[in-house]
Amino acid sequence: MSSLFNDFIVDKATQTVTINREFDAELSLVWDAFTKQEILDQWWAPKPWISRTKHMNFEAGGKRFYAMVSPEGQEHWSLQQYLEIRPITFFKMLNAFADANENPQLPGSEWSLHFSEADGKTRLSVVIWNESLERMEKMIEMGFQGGFTMTLAYLKELLVTLSKRS
Repeated sequence: MSSLFNDFIVDKATQTVTINREFDAELSLVWDAFTKQEILDQWWAPKPWISRTKHMNFEAGGKRFYAMVSPEGQEHWSLQQYLEIRPITFFKMLNAFADANENPQLPGSEWSLHFSEADGKTRLSVVIWNESLERMEKMIEMGFQGGFTMTLAYLKELLVTLSKRS
């Protein structure tokens, strides 16, 4: 089995975090994993936490409101507002923590997700921009790198299962 590209770059000068990851799956399947609620909830939380979407409308101007739920039932809510979508190649969203009533705790971060395919593999590039260095450092301090790397590993496993079904 060939190794798949995977990196995580923190750039304090531009206040960005860039994650590049390659998946051994078709582009349309990886796109669906990021844009369909029923698939997102299967991998978008570091274990033992789970992701539970209250509602999602994947279109420009739409949003996803979801909680990461601990095994004890503790909920951490987030709101993703979709700003721009180019089907199966790109979308941009504002991501912010929120309270249980859907009130965002601003400021959030702006995520640009790029999807491409070559040689049967899908390349994902995520650029996360923070309006301040302090916010970016807090995100990293809270364990974002380990948590997001872990969730992308869950996605990799899930894509194998989903590929077998199609």
